[in-house]
Amino acid sequence: MSSSLQQWVDECEALTRPDRVHWCDGSDAEAARLTAEMLEDGTLHRLHPSFPGCFLHRSAPSDVARTENLTFICSRDPDDAGPTNNWMDPDEARARVGELFRGCMRGRTLYVVPYLMGPPDSPLGRVGVEITDSPYVVLSMRIMTRMGQVALDRLESNGAFVPGLHSVGELDPDRRFILHFPEDRLIWSYGSGYGGNALLGKKCFALRIASVLGRDEGWLAEHMLLMELEAPGGDRIYIAGAFPSACGKTSLAMLVSPLEAQGLRVRTLGDDIVWMRVGEDGRLWALNPEAGFFGVAPGTSRKTNPNALITARANSLYTNVAVSPDGIPWWEGIGFDPPPGLLDWQGRPWDGRGPAAHPNARFTAPARQCPSLSPAYDDPRGVPISAILFGGRRHQTVPLVYQSFDWEHGVFVGATMASRTTAAATAETNVLRRDPMAMLPFCGYHMGDYFRHWLDIGRRLTHPPLIFHVNWFRQDSAGRWLWPGYGENVRVLIWILERIRGRARAAETPIGWVPTPDSLHLEGLDMARPVLEELLRVDPAEWRAETPGVEEFFRKIGDRLPAALWSQLRALESRLASG
Repeated sequence: MSSSLQQWVDECEALTRPDRVHWCDGSDAEAARLTAEMLEDGTLHRLHPSFPGCFLHRSAPSDVARTENLTFICSRDPDDAGPTNNWMDPDEARARVGELFRGCMRGRTLYVVPYLMGPPDSPLGRVGVEITDSPYVVLSMRIMTRMGQVALDRLESNGAFVPGLHSVGELDPDRRFILHFPEDRLIWSYGSGYGGNALLGKKCFALRIASVLGRDEGWLAEHMLLMELEAPGGDRIYIAGAFPSACGKTSLAMLVSPLEAQGLRVRTLGDDIVWMRVGEDGRLWALNPEAGFFGVAPGTSRKTNPNALITARANSLYTNVAVSPDGIPWWEGIGFDPPPGLLDWQGRPWDGRGPAAHPNARFTAPARQCPSLSPAYDDPRGVPISAILFGGRRHQTVPLVYQSFDWEHGVFVGATMASRTTAAATAETNVLRRDPMAMLPFCGYHMGDYFRHWLDIGRRLTHPPLIFHVNWFRQDSAGRWLWPGYGENVRVLIWILERIRGRARAAETPIGWVPTPDSLHLEGLDMARPVLEELLRVDPAEWRAETPGVEEFFRKIGDRLPAALWSQLRALESRLASG
C-alpha cells in the first residue's frame, strides 16, 4: 500500500467522519453486495429479466446534468484559468468547501475507489483514487474505469495518482461545487450524484486535470470519439472526432455501415475521451482511457444506434429513463410507442404531458459488450490517427464536410467551431455558442494556452493527421434535415479516407476544401442533386456574417491567444472578401 495514498485516505476520513471505510476491489462479489443494498434502500430498481444485470437509478430532480456554472478551476493565478472557466481562489475553495465536507459522511460509508485510466501497460495510463459516499458512483466507476487491484498495482510501480474527494452532501444546488486544483492534481466534488459531477474519472480527471497534465508533459487530452474505418481489402485508418455532448459522438463511434457488404466497416474504440501523444514515428497516437460508455439515451434507437442498444442490454445502469410497469426502459426516440402504465423518470405515472424520460437520461455500459469494439481497443500503444473531425449542430452556413488547408488552419477550424447547446448541461438549450474543440466546459487551463499547445503539437508531427469539419445537422428553409445521418455518415468517412489517400476530388473554397458533388459515394442513397448542392454550398455572405462572432470570441480569450489564429482569421476574411 502506498504511504501517500493511505495518508490521504486518513485525512479524508478525519475530515468527513464516516461510520465505515471500505476499500473497493472491483470484484463481482462486491458489486453484487452493493447492488443488493441499493435495491433494498430504493436507490436502484431492478429491470426486466430481458435486461440481465441492468438496473434503474433515479437522480434528484435538481441533479440531472453537468453544472457548468458551479464548476471551478482553482489555479493559484486566476489568469491561468482563463476567461472561459469559472475561477475560485484555491485557499478560499479549501476553506469554503472544506466546511461542507466536514462531518458530511456521518452515518455513511466512505468508499475508496482506486481506478486506472487507459490500458494497464500503456505509457499514457494514469491512476486516480476517488473517495465517495455514493455506492451508485462505485458501481458506475466499476463500469467506466479499470477499477481495483489493477490500479493499485500501477500505483505501486510509480506512486503517482490523482486524488478526488466526492460526497453527495444534501444534493442542494446551493451547496454544490465541482472544484479542480490543477497545480495539486486534485479534484473536490460536493453536492451532486450526477455522472460528470460525481464520476470523477470522467470529465474532471480525464479532461480537466488531464488537459493540464498533457500541457505540462507534451500530449493532448480531448473530448473526442475514437473509431476505426476498415476499407475493402482490409486497409484500416483511425479517426478521432470532437463534438459537443449529445451531438452524435456515440452514434458515430458505433456506426453500423450500410456499405459493410462492400467491405466498408466501422469499429469502435471510444465515444467520449481520447488521449493523444506524438509517437517516435512522427504520427499522432491515441487511446481511449475509459472502459465504458456513458451515453445519452433519448434518441437512441435501432435506427440511430443499434450497437448502443446491444451494448447496454446487460450489466448496465440506466439513469432517469422512463420504465414500463414490468421494468422495460423507455425514452423518447427509442423507436416504439410508450407502453401502458409507463412511469416517468421520477417514478410517477406518465400522463403524456412533458417528457417521460429526462432529455439527458443516460446509460452506463461496459465497452467490452459493444459488438463493434475494435481489436485495438486494449492496445497499450494506442492507434495512429489519420484524421481529426470537428463538428457540432449547425442548421445553416456550415457545409456537410470540409477539409482544412493544413494543421494550423485546422487548429483555427477547431478553435472557432460553434454548436447549438443540448440538455447535457444545466443551461438554456438550442443556443448557438462557440465551443472550441468541444472543450469549452472541459479545458482545465487558459484556452489561449490550449490553442498554443495544439499548435506546438503540430510542429512536432512529421505526419500530421488531416483535419476536417463535419455537420450532419444542416436544414433547409422549412427546417427539414438535408442529410439522413446515422449510418449514412459512413459516406462522408469514405470521402475522408479517399482524401487521406490523395484520390478524392475537392473544390477549394474560402473556408477549406469541400467535396465536389460527384466525389461523394452516394450510390443507393436517394438524394436529389439540388439537396446535395445545398449540403455542400459555401456562401461567402453567410460566412462574412460569421466572422464578427469569431473576432468577439478571440477578443474574449485576450492576449494569450496565439497570433497565428489572428492571422488565420484575417486570411479567412480576405478570402471571403474576394469570394
